[in-house]
Amino acid sequence: MPTEPLSPRAHDREMVRLAVPALGALAAEPLYLLADTAIVGHLGTLELGALALAATALTSVVALCNFLTYGTTAQVARLHGAGQPERAAQIAAQALWLAAGLGVLLAVALVLLAHPLMLALGGTGDAAGAAERYLRLSAPGLPFALIALAGQGYLRGVDRLRTPLVILIVANLVNVVLELVLVYGLDLGLDGSALGTVAAQAGMGAAFAITLLRAGGPDVSRRPRPADIRALLVLGGDLLVRTGALLLAFIAAGAVVARTSTAALAAHQIAFQLFVFLALVLDAIAIAGQIIVGRALGAGDASGATVAARRMIGWSVVVGALFAVVLLGLTGIVPRAFTSDDAVLDQARDLWPLFAVLQVSGAVVFALDGILIGAGDTRFIARAMAFSALACFAPVALASLVFDWGVVGVWVAINVLMLARLGTMAWRFRGGAWAVVGAER
Repeated sequence: MPTEPLSPRAHDREMVRLAVPALGALAAEPLYLLADTAIVGHLGTLELGALALAATALTSVVALCNFLTYGTTAQVARLHGAGQPERAAQIAAQALWLAAGLGVLLAVALVLLAHPLMLALGGTGDAAGAAERYLRLSAPGLPFALIALAGQGYLRGVDRLRTPLVILIVANLVNVVLELVLVYGLDLGLDGSALGTVAAQAGMGAAFAITLLRAGGPDVSRRPRPADIRALLVLGGDLLVRTGALLLAFIAAGAVVARTSTAALAAHQIAFQLFVFLALVLDAIAIAGQIIVGRALGAGDASGATVAARRMIGWSVVVGALFAVVLLGLTGIVPRAFTSDDAVLDQARDLWPLFAVLQVSGAVVFALDGILIGAGDTRFIARAMAFSALACFAPVALASLVFDWGVVGVWVAINVLMLARLGTMAWRFRGGAWAVVGAER
């Protein structure tokens, strides 16, 4: 039965309550990578280059597997809202088996394909050899990393966002201590960094696995259920298309810029990394959207889900507009924090208005992403993303390369991509077909 409607302020409090710990958990990964970079960076340029190559492969694989989090959250939140905690706990167990199995397969693949992967990423000489070794030593940690994704998905769905935050903070602290001991104390160098990370991931994965296996109490069956695993894979396939298309678009953007000039590539890197950093805040709002919408639809409250979704979109517009105004006001200041090269600063000045304006459309897209994922409308998201990337982004990016529009042309293409996603998902949201109620979509 639909629940009693919440006031706008109650919706706001709920969003903040969910988004703040989600933001902390999201910030854990870049902080962990930053710590790794700082520790390895003092070993030398070769080691830092090797880490960059291997980390690109590892983080790409983990990013493509984020459906283990989002898909699990969507299903569990809906079941939680429908008053079916035992069924939600069964999904938690199936997510665990899927994450573990997939993690083992991917770890084996990375070990076997380390050499061609590093060549494909542009690795050469000693740096490529060191990156291959790092990748092979790090691969055993992948199953634990994927179990952590599944665990976060379940805990978000049942409204326990502080638990994953605590686990991730402890895992990051352990990672730093282990790396310092192994890299410098035992003088294991780059190998110590890889082994320390695997050990920290193993502890993190174990903590999430225990949480998943304890979900629902002793009476819940935790044996693998092929039907539930297939359902997670269907959701995962849709989200894989969405994430993969987005990653390919960003990779293509970087590749086009790289063919213009080194200064343009450096300016693009500054703007893109800031975009990724600011996206953490917007993604935290999207996670709140997944939980609130899934919970409301599971409880049979389509109107409540719609009202909450509109509130989230409104706040995303406010946050995105605030980011845009601040960035525009700091056009001549922020890039100087990253470089003093006049050629790079000139390129950054040219692309900066496009980067700033992107914050508004991007904020709404993030919110709509969370809302539709929470509703389980992942097939539409995948199709909309594929259309936006292939029919809208790709032609503009290619034209930028052919007609030598430089970094400005590439950022026009990124804005076109975001506007296309905004248009398609806003149309879907307004149509209301996403708001399917009940424990199962």
